[in-house]
Amino acid sequence: MDSPSPKVFLQVRLAEVARARTIANLWRDAVAAAHPYPAYLHEVDGEWLEVTWAEAARAVDELANGLLALGVRKGESFALLARTSLEWSLFDFALALVGAVGAPIYANSSPRDVQYVLEHSEAVGVLVEDDEQRAKVTGVAQVIGFDELDALRERGRAYAAEHQSALQERADSIDEDDLFTFIYTSGTTGPPKACMIRHRNYYAMVQKGDEMDERLTEPGDVMLLYLPLAHNYGRLLHLSAAYIGFTIAFLPDPLRAATELPRVRPHIFPSVPRVYEKIHTAVVAKFEEETGARRTLIDWALRVGYRVSKLRQAKQPVPRALLAQHKLADKLVYKKVKARLGGRLRVANAGGAPLSRDIAEFFHAIDILILEGYGLSEVTTAATVNRTNDFRFGTVGKPLPGVEVRIAEDGEILLRSNTVFAGYYRDQSATDEVLDGAGFVHTGDVGHFDDDGFLVITDRKKDIIVTAGGKNVAPQNLENELKSHRVVSQAIVVGDRKPYIAALITIDPELANGNDVHAQVQAAVDAVNADRSRFEQIKRFTVLPREFTLEQDEITPTLKLKRKVVLDHFAAEAAALYD
Repeated sequence: MDSPSPKVFLQVRLAEVARARTIANLWRDAVAAAHPYPAYLHEVDGEWLEVTWAEAARAVDELANGLLALGVRKGESFALLARTSLEWSLFDFALALVGAVGAPIYANSSPRDVQYVLEHSEAVGVLVEDDEQRAKVTGVAQVIGFDELDALRERGRAYAAEHQSALQERADSIDEDDLFTFIYTSGTTGPPKACMIRHRNYYAMVQKGDEMDERLTEPGDVMLLYLPLAHNYGRLLHLSAAYIGFTIAFLPDPLRAATELPRVRPHIFPSVPRVYEKIHTAVVAKFEEETGARRTLIDWALRVGYRVSKLRQAKQPVPRALLAQHKLADKLVYKKVKARLGGRLRVANAGGAPLSRDIAEFFHAIDILILEGYGLSEVTTAATVNRTNDFRFGTVGKPLPGVEVRIAEDGEILLRSNTVFAGYYRDQSATDEVLDGAGFVHTGDVGHFDDDGFLVITDRKKDIIVTAGGKNVAPQNLENELKSHRVVSQAIVVGDRKPYIAALITIDPELANGNDVHAQVQAAVDAVNADRSRFEQIKRFTVLPREFTLEQDEITPTLKLKRKVVLDHFAAEAAALYD
């Protein structure tokens, strides 16, 4: 079935938002649209099964009535402790219908961190995936396991039979300025803070797609989603699917993404740079294994791809002869790589951390465009994004409609829009530090606009290194360039108040055996240093015995490095760089 035209689609949306912009109404509108496409895909015994919109609507209504039967009141906090799953999504919409405030918790959180969120959010209940998650919970009145959801739905059906209008009345009573959810920051320094996100904030966020010149997603698209729903980006995608009408295939285990991409064959694959870095490493390694005529063909195809990429980046026409070569290269080389991503991928997104420009250009050379964006929980996810018809590698794109971006005198990026949060829950002093009187969020990120209006992020304000010689160095730039080299998996650049810049480097374990690792890393460092001023160059490095891990609390659930934790864990190695 054909999708509605963008103009008609926008007119329908504008008519819908004449009433309260709540997530309850967003869900009810999604159900009323009666999309012919599946609402969700979920895996059962190794098979991907479809869930229709009617089935999803029935489940959400029954769960919501079940929550009413339990006595959950409007404005009360209810936690969700589970991996990315169909159950999580449906329960979240049920909470939205009854006006409860969702408090998502990352599934890999420690018992201490789980307890912190439960107590800080004053949760009256928690949804848990299994006994492992249940064991992390204490002191909460209502603990509901996935295996108990059928019983809750049955209770909801009985409640609805006796109170036929109760759910509708509750949903109608929700105001767009009421809180919809807490999004807990990942806590790279100190305990996590709870961003208070109102219904209208997330509604305005999903609406940004209507306001753009081009829509990145369409009704009927399929998205493979492994990103945690406790994170603002995963939450946005889960809400956007209902708003737009595309299908989400929930993947609880991100390590299985490579296996499931060819099975699900998504049109959209949102991810973090670390995943694309690993795919890049695997593809390059495969290319380098080839010899003879096959290697000659690959080298030719890459040369063609880079030529076409350069022209498209510059928005210049591609000559007909070069287009013919590109089509042939796609048939003989690129398609084999694209098949590993499902074969029909149209939109590949990257966010949460910077993506190396070299890696982005490599993928574009094999006809895979990765669009990088930028945002933070305090502005309900996104503020800038690259578009398929207006992108620049090495940047995070241009502002979304209705988003004001200012660069302060010290280079800090300031954001203002209708998606700005209501502040941090129970922390007015922290709110005052980040949200000024004019409504701008002080991001803590440093950046600038290039001549064509693309935003470039250079570093975190607090991470800027000031050497003993008084020179300012942005470590993130050096770290990103190091990671673009095949052998380097992670890197931390150091040198604050030191006489020179140095680096702690980890390597891909698969590349460590039987190779002169130190020489390969030295070559990567030399390449990074080649065009840099002396004060920016990495003078010394050490290869660490292991990669940074979630288990050691050295990276966040979205794979951002916790710089302070890493430097605490490897303090001796860092100090030795200056012996």
